[in-house]
Amino acid sequence: MANTAAPFSIRLSKGLDAAVADEARRTKRSKGAVLESLADEAMRLRRFPGIAFRGDDWNRRAWVIGTAFDVWELIQAIEDLGGAEKVIKAGSLTTTQVAAAEAYSHAYRKEIDELIRENRRSLDEFARAFPTFRVQPGSQRRRRR
Repeated sequence: MANTAAPFSIRLSKGLDAAVADEARRTKRSKGAVLESLADEAMRLRRFPGIAFRGDDWNRRAWVIGTAFDVWELIQAIEDLGGAEKVIKAGSLTTTQVAAAEAYSHAYRKEIDELIRENRRSLDEFARAFPTFRVQPGSQRRRRR
């Protein structure tokens, strides 16, 4: 059984109801599902200043405002470089931006870990998952001697 809350009744203004109904039709979801996703995203925005969301409905991702980085990309860089301080020194990120990403990541660790894991898939894993996947000649860097 899904982890759902008890039914909840809400009254929307005509304009907002029409907008939610349009979004439900566009995304092929119920009005309730649309409102739940919008409420979840709005709560995350309030809890984590400096974090916003981008991407299509099926691919919404948290990103750090003022950067080109999704939260998962920044967290992966912190892991790969060995700490937030090294990421700050290596680029143009502020301590506030990195702290926002780290706070969001701690609260939504499963979400962030899944995105990092997907990004770290090997070419062999992609080839198994997508039988028509082929590495283009010259797309892999060759070592120069």
